[in-house]
Amino acid sequence: MVQLEQDGVACRIIAAIKAQIHSGAYRPGDRLPSTRAFAAEWGASRTTVTAAYNQLDAEGYLIIRQGARAIVAPGLERASGEALVAVASPRHLSAFARRLLALPPPAEQQPARVADFRYGDLSGADFPVLAWRRASNKAILRRPARLRYGDPRGASVLRNALQAYLWRARGISSAPDRIVVVNGSQQGLDLCARLLLDPGDPFVIENPGYPLARHAFVAAGGIAVPVAVDSDGLRTDALPPARLAYVTPSHQFPLGGVLSATRRRTLLNWATGTGAHVVEDDYDGEYRHDITPIPPLQALDADSVIYVGTLSKTLSPTLRLGYLVVPAGLCRAFSEAKRLTDRHAPMLEQDAFADLLASGAYERHVRSIRRRNAERREVLLQALADHLGPRVSVEGAETGLHVVAWMSGIAAEREPQIIAAARAAGIGLYPVSPLYDPTEPRPETAGFIMGYAGLDTEALRRGVAVLATVLAEHR
Repeated sequence: MVQLEQDGVACRIIAAIKAQIHSGAYRPGDRLPSTRAFAAEWGASRTTVTAAYNQLDAEGYLIIRQGARAIVAPGLERASGEALVAVASPRHLSAFARRLLALPPPAEQQPARVADFRYGDLSGADFPVLAWRRASNKAILRRPARLRYGDPRGASVLRNALQAYLWRARGISSAPDRIVVVNGSQQGLDLCARLLLDPGDPFVIENPGYPLARHAFVAAGGIAVPVAVDSDGLRTDALPPARLAYVTPSHQFPLGGVLSATRRRTLLNWATGTGAHVVEDDYDGEYRHDITPIPPLQALDADSVIYVGTLSKTLSPTLRLGYLVVPAGLCRAFSEAKRLTDRHAPMLEQDAFADLLASGAYERHVRSIRRRNAERREVLLQALADHLGPRVSVEGAETGLHVVAWMSGIAAEREPQIIAAARAAGIGLYPVSPLYDPTEPRPETAGFIMGYAGLDTEALRRGVAVLATVLAEHR
């Protein structure tokens, strides 16, 4: 109790001296009272005052020398008329940090009141609460008496379960040693960027495409080579030399095309001929609403393709669990890079997911939410047809968890005003144009990505109705 009281007094002394410095009562170079005099003034012990002075010295506010009174650090100068800040020489930032700072910052958006069509959101009502609770409880009970760091590639029980699941669900034949469990697909993309690209290396990326993949590769020093897409996915007729190609073949993001069989073979032949790797992001491959999900590229070429899978579109983006299937020759490199990054993904979550896979609960959940999201998709498409009719053209509705809605008769440069008006009306709306390469031409017509997996059917209908009113006012 005495120690707690002394700590509290020391904190008050520190705060008081900082306030005096900030107000200008003490200026750079001024001497402070001796610890003996300060202790007498505050009615505190000299030990407590000495501890406070030492803390201020460590924070750069004071300079303490043996046998002399403490002085206010001369490197402090007034900033913005009030506070004092330490003035130091500019700190060096690496080229990686400078590339990060040059990337466009994410747009901050407040939650929408009526309907938020943000892509990537899932409905909390779809989460398998009971199945996850049971799996989590089992994982906790199975915890060993001795806790230790795990395999950087992921828990063996999960990698074995993933091997079986990927064979059943996606047709991928892979040894467990080729599977690396990551903290979400974004970490997987970052590992690919750092292991496969040197500064100045070109990489092929879809245009338009997923911005966080582009950012990961650019931050590593890669040079983006945008390649156009159409209804059959990435155009492979004239692929340039590059170190890697990033593709979303099962559901091109954002336009929704599915890479045709001919183009798949052309892309893989290009990778073999140039020695490049293909990074296949299968971010929502489970959601094919008309036919069976398309087999991934990894099932066709295990030596050239790095497969990126995620739970963010099936369970929850908050879990931060994903996985890679890597060529055999890259296993050690990815394992060591993962070890240096964060040692391993959270073990309890890995064990719980492994239990969901082994029990069949995960696949039952996927079938269930596939049906629910197919219903949401139908409601959204019908609402767009009812309220906008021929004024809207929908693209990419056959698969995935979003559509792209092109607004005929509205120029793309009016997107910011429409988004602002929609936000004021309680609608979250997100443009397609920022997903195009800034050096390439952009569409002339306004287009919006409309995610539907996070909304119930009533919110979808109401949201489209309000959006139609907003658009009518901006034609």
